[in-house]
Amino acid sequence: MTTSATASAIHRANPWIHRYHPAPDGALTLVCFPHAGGSATFYHPVSRALSPQVEVVAVQYPGRQERYGEPAIDNLAELADRAHEALAPLAGRRLALFGHSMGAIVAFEVARRMERDAGGPRALFLSGRRAPSCRRSDRVSDGGDAALIRELRLLRGTDPAMLDDPEIVEMILPALRADYRAIESHRCPPDAAVRCPVTVLTGDADPHTTVEEARAWSGHTTGGCDIEIFPGGHFFLADRSADVLAAVARRLRTLAATA
Repeated sequence: MTTSATASAIHRANPWIHRYHPAPDGALTLVCFPHAGGSATFYHPVSRALSPQVEVVAVQYPGRQERYGEPAIDNLAELADRAHEALAPLAGRRLALFGHSMGAIVAFEVARRMERDAGGPRALFLSGRRAPSCRRSDRVSDGGDAALIRELRLLRGTDPAMLDDPEIVEMILPALRADYRAIESHRCPPDAAVRCPVTVLTGDADPHTTVEEARAWSGHTTGGCDIEIFPGGHFFLADRSADVLAAVARRLRTLAATA
């Protein structure tokens, strides 16, 4: 079976999991969780860059791309529960989790669930999101479609031409609205923590996460917390992709060498 055919078979068997560059012999598996309105394909460049030393698994939430016909999930705890369940076949592998923006909170919640199962990831990478103890009163999801599109333009993570196309906007709005409802309504206990080491990645000009709010993740792990600060806004990891990938790869190499 060809690689593309193998990938298609995997998607049919488990629509939550995308492997763009299968690397079953990789020392580690990095599971990546998308941002609000995002999809698994956001992590295709990460998979290409880290393979074959690291196998990248990108999580595909319902309600987008080939899962467009499925209802999006507007409750983050439910989203984490279902992602955790879908990732159960990876339990025997050495895992690290990576999430950007909303995906950082999903990754954190999945890590907590994995640890309750007496397993858990070897490391957690949390990008572009303030710690859950740093709450804001943002309610973009209450502002209607126009507010959601304004938010995308502010964050500069979506091609402006796409946002000017009514058909594309109509396609992305249901999942985007559900994602914002999920992240804005989510609350976790103020003392919620994981046992694994955490690496926080943040942009120095992110309108939704200050450097101090990013540092506050140190209160949500007993395994140690490091922070990497990059020039840029909310989507610094796209604008500074080479630097971000180098930082992630460096930490993954250290993890592989010490385990």
